[in-house]
Amino acid sequence: MTEPARYLGSGTITVDTSSLTGPRPSHLPARLTITLWDFSWYTRAENGGPYADLDAACAKAAELGYNTIRICAAPLLLFGNLGLDDLATDLDIEGLGKSPDGGIYGSATRWYDAPGGYRLNLRARLLELFAAAARHGLVVILASWEYQQSTVFAGSSRWFDAIDAVPLDERYRLLADAWDRLLTALTAAGHRDRIAMVELHNEVDFSILPALADGGTEQLHRLRKLHPDLLVTASYGKPPHLAMHTVPDGLGAAQFHVYSYGVLDALQRQIDIRSEGAAEFPNPALRALLRPGAPSVAEYGRLADWKYRATVVTDQMFYGYDWIDSDAWDTWLCNEYGPYREVMRREIESRVIAIAAWARWKGVPAVVGEGWIGYTPLHGTFEEGPIGRDLAERGIRTALDHGIWGMVLCSNAAPHHPMWADESWQRRMNALILDAPTS
Repeated sequence: MTEPARYLGSGTITVDTSSLTGPRPSHLPARLTITLWDFSWYTRAENGGPYADLDAACAKAAELGYNTIRICAAPLLLFGNLGLDDLATDLDIEGLGKSPDGGIYGSATRWYDAPGGYRLNLRARLLELFAAAARHGLVVILASWEYQQSTVFAGSSRWFDAIDAVPLDERYRLLADAWDRLLTALTAAGHRDRIAMVELHNEVDFSILPALADGGTEQLHRLRKLHPDLLVTASYGKPPHLAMHTVPDGLGAAQFHVYSYGVLDALQRQIDIRSEGAAEFPNPALRALLRPGAPSVAEYGRLADWKYRATVVTDQMFYGYDWIDSDAWDTWLCNEYGPYREVMRREIESRVIAIAAWARWKGVPAVVGEGWIGYTPLHGTFEEGPIGRDLAERGIRTALDHGIWGMVLCSNAAPHHPMWADESWQRRMNALILDAPTS
């Protein structure tokens, strides 16, 4: 006689969490595999640059298995009614500017290594991007990085000055109005079904904006009512994983970012690279990691003053990342990683699970639009190498197990990063995502 299974409580009963956390628009892909093009699709469009040919860039993304690109659509510049129409159609892309050694500031940083030296019609380019995306079966997540860093790449401060002049308590309204006009323009051009999601702004918690609860939620509700067929939300750089109930209502999707800095944070604290204007910079720990012949801070010089106000990246980060010895940086991280390994793996898992649980509670689709380790020098390979790929795969598999609709493979898996060259890994991970069940 077989004895009945022993009952140990409801907490021991396995619950299937693999179904999607919330419904997606039926015309959009069953899963989103996202490559993060941010503002680089217009700031790295120089001759021979990764986005010089938008059709080729879209074709390559599709070939690697991606079906979604996430961009800064610059709504405030293009449709903010801020007197910037001439810039919208003739934008001077300068980058961070020329450095005293004859190069450019930001040459060894991610996202900021823009040589500039060209002009473009960004209003027309947005339509070109959507047309190219349509030809290659891609959908687009629209966001704005304007209150975080997009404006820093312009040749003058006009764009930044115009949005910075708007009082803090009016900025979400300004964004909502600009998005309404931009979405109307894209609809008139026949691209509405190409829009996967609209973010009021990227990382509202790390941008020059009030807390989302201080006026942003109201504007989200308004924009969602104006465009009820679209997923309208805002993204968080560091959602409150231990207190997700504090996320304000009104998000049409849970588009949250998952970074586990761990050992990277330990290095950043040791070399004091994220501070600003420190009196004793660089400290001895950072000096030990600099390339031979690195200039002093005074010799390195400074960007135009307005550019520091236009970005959340600090003067110490620009100097340190431009002159760090990438091999020494990677060696430090690899040597010290051991004690952080399980912490970082579990942190990624727990944050993904928290996001998914919140989205399931709210009945909205969940997306991880950025992740998994953090901001590293351009030529550092810690995140692109075996350790970083292991953490990324842990995040991707956890996301699939818990019903996350869309995800990046890694924030660095994009045409303007060296990781783009790792084609086999990207194809394998994208196939894993696209083949995963959704119900």
